[in-house]
Amino acid sequence: MANPIAVCDTSLGTFKIELFTDKMPITAGNFAKLAKSGFYDGLHFHRVIKGFMCQFGCPHSKDPTSRRAGTGDGPDGTIQDEHPPEHKLSNEPGTISMANTGRPNSGSCQIFINTVHNSYLDWFTPGASKHPVFGKVIEGMDVVTKIENTPTEAGDRPKTPVRMNKMTIIEG
Repeated sequence: MANPIAVCDTSLGTFKIELFTDKMPITAGNFAKLAKSGFYDGLHFHRVIKGFMCQFGCPHSKDPTSRRAGTGDGPDGTIQDEHPPEHKLSNEPGTISMANTGRPNSGSCQIFINTVHNSYLDWFTPGASKHPVFGKVIEGMDVVTKIENTPTEAGDRPKTPVRMNKMTIIEG
């Protein structure tokens, strides 16, 4: 059975993500469950850093000006870290990774799209940052590039909000 696809309809266009439920069932499954529930609909990209990544998924980002954007968890709280030794997926351009606080088992609903190779964020490299890759943009990377190039203000927040209008999961 093929992996599910997340169709992400944003204010800047649509992109598609293959969710690696075959390699990262906890993390990808959590994301798919939230997407199916409508959790991500109406949220905004709250942190965009050109030459690094685009972050999304905080429930407080429904208000694109909220100072709490980037601090919220999903309705089910945090999930267990997923670091399968047989699936060392690197934070390459276009991959989707679980954001966390830096503490173990602190991922929940926030994700980021790598726009460059951020190998130092790989869970299997030395250092404190451990961000498991659980998907990859398979269509619409030009839209992700538009998001990445959105002018930002203090705190890396887009000056013009970038909204996730609707996210739909297509089962594989």
